[in-house]
Amino acid sequence: MSGRIKVLQLQPDYNVKAHDFADLAEQIVKALPSARYEVVAAFLRGEPAPGEPVSRADRSVYFNFADKQLKGLRLRAMWQLYRFCKQERFDVVICNRFKPVNMLLQLNRWLKVPLCIGISHGFGEYDRFYRRRQARGLISAAWRFVGVSPAVKQYLLDCDCGFTAENTVAITNAIDIEQAEALQLPREEARRQLGLDPDARLVGALGRLVPVKGHIYLLRAFARIKDKYPQVQLAIIGKGREAARLKAEADKLGLAGRVHLLGFRENALQYVRAFDLWTMPSLAEGLGLALLEGMSGHLPVIASNVPAMLPLIEGAGGLAVQPADVDSLSAALDSYLALSDEQLRAKGEQAYQYLQSHHDIESFRQQYLRLIDESLKQVRQAS
Repeated sequence: MSGRIKVLQLQPDYNVKAHDFADLAEQIVKALPSARYEVVAAFLRGEPAPGEPVSRADRSVYFNFADKQLKGLRLRAMWQLYRFCKQERFDVVICNRFKPVNMLLQLNRWLKVPLCIGISHGFGEYDRFYRRRQARGLISAAWRFVGVSPAVKQYLLDCDCGFTAENTVAITNAIDIEQAEALQLPREEARRQLGLDPDARLVGALGRLVPVKGHIYLLRAFARIKDKYPQVQLAIIGKGREAARLKAEADKLGLAGRVHLLGFRENALQYVRAFDLWTMPSLAEGLGLALLEGMSGHLPVIASNVPAMLPLIEGAGGLAVQPADVDSLSAALDSYLALSDEQLRAKGEQAYQYLQSHHDIESFRQQYLRLIDESLKQVRQAS
């Protein structure tokens, strides 16, 4: 290799944010010193509209494939991606999520990129037999794999299809805590902008309104304790196909005026300090960045004890609950809401200190830089 090491970071969709405190693809770009690395960001679908943010990579490429081009055999998309990579002669390709990983697994039989890194963000990607068979046949010495939590790493290893202790690591997701805190509005201003009661005790949640996020169970658990704590309200930031169902459920449970479905909010993290405690009742998660975002606001956390999140909850001193278990969730809410304001704040500080110690963005960057540097050295020595 001569000059700078040439890296392609391939993502399924354009999703670059103005603030990258939780944009882990952008944090990987930041991890690579520009004196040694030239980084190209490529997106299979989508592109920024005028004025929208772009990656901080040296340059960006937007393939703008239609959804149907990325299904089935994907011949046209595969051919375009092959020609692009062949022309650019990358030293490293970093693939985010299953589709880019799968495409490069197939193409690298001919491209022979020295180092390919596949990042898995959740569970289930290799549950299907044919996917495991394909991976087993295509994973070569050029490949390294990253699980975004120890639980995701273990899922890959348990698939027994080419992921090994030698080629698979866990690099736990993180957020830029300093940047996140700088974005957060003071409590009173956050509540004013959200139109929430300045004197209420607020239970908060943030996430897409889809079944896997478990918001329906949060509503049912809240309904059980609402009469015991008349000053408490619940607010959920997010949009999605479950919105109408959640509104109907809140009405059925008699939660009018007590539950606020706030919809989509630009830069939602700025409102985190509006809340007194943070909930994440998901049925499944790869890691759950929203949990870390709540901790960055110095909030105590209640979350589902799914494998990827349980170590985080326990480390933060939070309360872990069974997914889809209204009894467990209502008991956890009751436990925290029975605390004084001072006790609740102390729980929030415990969560914040854990976040600083275990999910700092600089450690995340250094782990990716070390993975790339050491893996390149290994593949050079083997070639």
